Amino acid sequence: MIAVVPARFARLVKIEHTVFALPFAYVGAFLAVGKTPSVHDLVWITLAMVGARSLAMALNRLIDAGIDARNPRTAGREIPSGLLSVAQVLVFCACSLALFLAAVWQLAPKTHWLWPIPVAGFVVYPYLKRFTWLCHLWLGAVDGLAPVGAWVAVTNHLPWQAWVLGAAVALWVAGFDCFYALFDLDVDRVQGLHSVATRFGVRGAFAGARIAHLATVASLVGAGIGLSAGALYWIGVGAVAVLLAYEHALVRPNDLRRLDAAFFTMNGVISVVFAAFVVLDATT
Repeated sequence: MIAVVPARFARLVKIEHTVFALPFAYVGAFLAVGKTPSVHDLVWITLAMVGARSLAMALNRLIDAGIDARNPRTAGREIPSGLLSVAQVLVFCACSLALFLAAVWQLAPKTHWLWPIPVAGFVVYPYLKRFTWLCHLWLGAVDGLAPVGAWVAVTNHLPWQAWVLGAAVALWVAGFDCFYALFDLDVDRVQGLHSVATRFGVRGAFAGARIAHLATVASLVGAGIGLSAGALYWIGVGAVAVLLAYEHALVRPNDLRRLDAAFFTMNGVISVVFAAFVVLDATT
């Protein structure tokens, strides 16, 4: 039984989905210094990301518990099903915030006063689907802070290249979140929730994802030009473009059978592959 509760918290925050954001934090750190950052910085950036993402996911689950309970796809999540109590998740949120703050205070001074920005973003995001289909862009902007935060964490500066890199991640996340909204299209309509899919339909969600992902590649190109990036960086950008094209080829508006693969598998591959090329470019 002792091991059960930690496993439930891991499921609560979908710990395996850390692969979406953490590699891009490393991308920001490596590009910021043009070489391998110190072990100190990499360790504390990792812990800051773990704390921040755990807090974000736990808050999302808390705020959306009622919505999740009315959705057959999500009714089995830890809070609606009673596997974790609201009090337990609140304690988990406090611990995650403490880890995030402890890590932030080990990094560059500017991070010591910038930390409220992502935390505010975490709190606001779950409410937006109740009011606007632009919630996807907000989620993207919050996740786009990963490379920006890592950049300032190792340099104490925020040049325009860091923001363009953050924009690339924001657009990438917003794009695949348009796909994610298709999982709950009918239920969201019944509950009066907002998304690109409920506002513009399935084809609108596909169009939004395509536009966002084209802009993702354009932003990566802009960041690379600004950084005078090496050949391996550009190979990584090419790989992202190819993988995004393949992701879009997996599903059609009238055929969503491979939506799981398009959303979960391909986006994990994209983040890891691009990070690998950036790391190689910075260290060779």
